[in-house]
Amino acid sequence: MTNDVWTAQVAQDYDAASTGMYAPEVLDPTVDFLAHRAAGRPALEFAIGTGRVALPLSARGIAVSGIELSEPMAAQLRAKPGAEDVPVVIGDMTTTTVPGRFGLVYLVFNALTCLLTQAEQVQCFRNAAAHLDPGGLLVAETFVPQLQRLPPGETARPFDVSPDHLGIDVYDVLNQRLTSFHYDVRAGQASTFQSPHRYVWPAEMDLMAQLAGLYLIERWADFSQQPFTADSPSHVSVWQKPTPAPA
Repeated sequence: MTNDVWTAQVAQDYDAASTGMYAPEVLDPTVDFLAHRAAGRPALEFAIGTGRVALPLSARGIAVSGIELSEPMAAQLRAKPGAEDVPVVIGDMTTTTVPGRFGLVYLVFNALTCLLTQAEQVQCFRNAAAHLDPGGLLVAETFVPQLQRLPPGETARPFDVSPDHLGIDVYDVLNQRLTSFHYDVRAGQASTFQSPHRYVWPAEMDLMAQLAGLYLIERWADFSQQPFTADSPSHVSVWQKPTPAPA
């Protein structure tokens, strides 16, 4: 995804527009899950954004670093308490490297789907694997495409209808893409935002992981570790980098 999406205006409004993702019932299980998988080892967040997850994870004593494409998003992170302990490298998460080795690399809130081609998503897995120590873990949270809920011939599906927000996903089934349209009303002001995504199935992600030399060890419906089922609208998956066999 290009910087044309994550502009200074979007970055400025991002936290206010994402208040639900900061709710304790959402954020606390996310941080708990990642802290447990990090197990005291350094962690690297791809698409670190404004630091919603990285800052509380760092506050748990985990050494967190980040990669972020958007300088305005990273600037919002840097303005927050604790940001001095979370170094961020500006760049594309498919190719950008960060010094050091990590026990955990993670992507949250559909970050992987912001890469709009299969080749980029595969390269993202490979870049994550290259940053991991043997035995290290890659964690990704993404939505499960809701194609079975689309009536024949229709392409649009609302995902949120609330007093201050209307969200609609418009699917391009032929090209495995969707665009999320957001319409917000806050303090008497209306705003719109749209973000393109390449949706990806769990099985396809497992193959991407395999191409990167990783293998699946966990899959949950969410960070609170509810069972993943055929009806789950999202998943949190964990892949591991093998440890070399002893000589």
